Amino acid sequence: MKLTSTLSILLFITFFFQSCSKKDSINFDQLTDEVEVIRDNNGINHIFAQNEQDLFFMQGYLAAKDRLFQFEIWRRQATGTLAEILGERELERDKGVRLFKFRGDKEAELRHYHPRGVEIVDAFVAGINAYIEEANSDISSLPIEFQMLGIQPQPWTWEVVISRHQGLLENVKDELDYSQIVSKIGAEATKNLFYFHPNEPILDLDPGIPEALLFKDILKPYYAFRTGVVFEPEDLLPEYRGEKENTDLALAHLKQEIETTLEADAFAQGSNNWVLSGKKTESGSPFMANDPHRLQAAPSLRYWVHLNAPGWNVVGGGEPVIPGVSIGHNEFGAWGLTIFSTDNEDMRIYDINPDNPHQYQFKGEWLEMSSIQDTIQVKGQEPEIATYYYTVHGPVTFIDEELNKAVAVQCAWLEPGSAPYLASLKMDQSQSWEEFRDACTYNFIPAENMVWADRDGNIGWQATGIAPIRNGFSGLVATMGNGNYEWEGYLPIEDRPHLYNPESGFISTANQNVTPADYAFPQALGFEWADDFRGERIKEVLSQDRKFTLEEMGALQNDYLAIPARKLTHFLENIAFEDDLTDSLRQSLLSWDFILNPESIEAGVYVMWERTLRENALKISTPEDLWDLVGAIPMTRVILWAQNPSDLFSQSPEASRDQWLQTSFEEAIQELTKKLGPDPSKWQYGQEDYKHALIKHPLGSVVNEEWQAKLNAGPLPRGGYSFTPGANAYGDNNTSGASFRILVDTKDWEKTQGINTPGQSGNPESPFYKNLFPIWAKDEYVTVPYSPESVKKDAFESKIYSPKK
Repeated sequence: MKLTSTLSILLFITFFFQSCSKKDSINFDQLTDEVEVIRDNNGINHIFAQNEQDLFFMQGYLAAKDRLFQFEIWRRQATGTLAEILGERELERDKGVRLFKFRGDKEAELRHYHPRGVEIVDAFVAGINAYIEEANSDISSLPIEFQMLGIQPQPWTWEVVISRHQGLLENVKDELDYSQIVSKIGAEATKNLFYFHPNEPILDLDPGIPEALLFKDILKPYYAFRTGVVFEPEDLLPEYRGEKENTDLALAHLKQEIETTLEADAFAQGSNNWVLSGKKTESGSPFMANDPHRLQAAPSLRYWVHLNAPGWNVVGGGEPVIPGVSIGHNEFGAWGLTIFSTDNEDMRIYDINPDNPHQYQFKGEWLEMSSIQDTIQVKGQEPEIATYYYTVHGPVTFIDEELNKAVAVQCAWLEPGSAPYLASLKMDQSQSWEEFRDACTYNFIPAENMVWADRDGNIGWQATGIAPIRNGFSGLVATMGNGNYEWEGYLPIEDRPHLYNPESGFISTANQNVTPADYAFPQALGFEWADDFRGERIKEVLSQDRKFTLEEMGALQNDYLAIPARKLTHFLENIAFEDDLTDSLRQSLLSWDFILNPESIEAGVYVMWERTLRENALKISTPEDLWDLVGAIPMTRVILWAQNPSDLFSQSPEASRDQWLQTSFEEAIQELTKKLGPDPSKWQYGQEDYKHALIKHPLGSVVNEEWQAKLNAGPLPRGGYSFTPGANAYGDNNTSGASFRILVDTKDWEKTQGINTPGQSGNPESPFYKNLFPIWAKDEYVTVPYSPESVKKDAFESKIYSPKK
């Protein structure tokens, strides 16, 4: 660890002197005026341009320079060209990406997001390509990942920017799972295993849907294009590969971690945001706080930038491959986002013509599927010819000539204007709540809880997103595509839930249902929401009758109080264990403060007990052949069963409940003994063998040990878990949660606090690759300057970019 730290310091010093020695300007044909870029000491680029085109050209150029490998993998995912470099195993992904590709008009698409959307995106793409051309001029200086894989980055187009491949999409995979479960145990029993709300969904399957079809691989292309890219040792040149035994183990462990996160956190992943009015802050001006939660990676999903030009002065974070800033502040206000659960996909089942499998029945007629033929390049073999089919509803994922059925997915996100986060361009220029709320109406995907706080003292919330209106069906199970289950348009975004300057003095969202009980359009609401434990804890703190400091907002973002622990541990009061050690640990939980601090032994005991409770709840409630389909029982349902045992146990409910709690506790102690040894004094929650953060590079599981140390960040001890505001995933590794955080006091932009782990750069040789990781791991922040004077004071380097004469 000391050697790595020393190496990082030496690299930083070397990089510093090299950077500071470059005084002459850099010239581009594409620039029309001089642009100054100041990089601050935390690696954030502050771009000062004299016009909009130069501003977005430089945003694209600098982001690509920092994240070139991330850009290239994104491009290949977006264009369905991974098989070109990784071979046949990526062929199905490429087919899926191209099947679900948005094929709309450039003008209509880009001008949806901003009146000058075409010009902005074109300038951004030109900047990316300028750096790609520069990098390819000397392939020996390409980032190490390109050398490891033996590839070069390729140019971008506008289609890559608007790709939907990594959007937070809802929820056709769940539909298939629910449909399969309903086909086995019925609609009512299925409802009892989950926690659907605020309304009760219709889960009855149409009799025209055969059970046999549901258990075939009917969504294969969809799954293929939505799955993360996993590299294998054979993808690398031999000199960079790890030992096979080690890489096999690392890949298996990575797969297990991802599965644990996706399953156990299915109703927990999300984000936190809140805004406070000035009457609840020490400064007397509104605060905004946001910490979006996604899968952790090196480099991170998000990227800080400051954009300054006439009409633009915004700083914050967004995905580096998208122009603008999706979370941040300008001179007038600050804003943040969390997911607002919205079901914008449906699985459609059709009868097909026995004499022609490409004809399907819709409203009593046989319609011909439209088709597109395509050629996919595959490394090491002949090109693959593929044909994609479409119905009136969308892409066809399966044709079953045996059952005379076809399957398609209707996707609201294939509508124009559904590229993730691009509507942030309008938000970035908002000068008031009214302008911000109008900008929100252009945000189709993902559906968000957008919150706003401004210097005039206002706070507001607007739910966004493209929401199909369903009448007579829920969209949670497969439906026939015969015309009987049609969407009745989309709800106007201005009719989605919203709030302005509430009496309470704050607005908070954490992916839980925050829709008013009397909301006028229930048919446009979903039924799947995050468990409300994070949201309830945030509300509990912010409801206090006092004024808060910005530092306290940071403490709340990293709050580790577990409400499930508060609701469950008291059930141990009437349970006794014959084993003295086990009983003493039970008693320690009864006097515990419910906080999952890294150094807490009680936290270590409780979390293992909770995990075991959930596992056993699945076994008690669900037939064994459905365990994989149901996955982890929602934590809210587990607690409801503990509180109302007759809902789970038909005989001797309270005694059976206590037996479930007791057996699970005993099994948890056995697991901790196996995991951490027999001495409970060594069962601290935050440690390398229990709760920790090891953030992996995409190649971090398959390279040799030397490169693993350079590419991966960690491990470092962590606290919290999925259900604490400081949300750090459910498994041992902090595989999801907030890599990016921001805190804003609208009274003084210079007090803005933020973080982005492991760092701003994606280049392992950069001093900004892992510099923020230890700060983040300690739940701390850095200050983000805003005014030119503050930026210059915090400068690491300054460069001038000029047009060629």
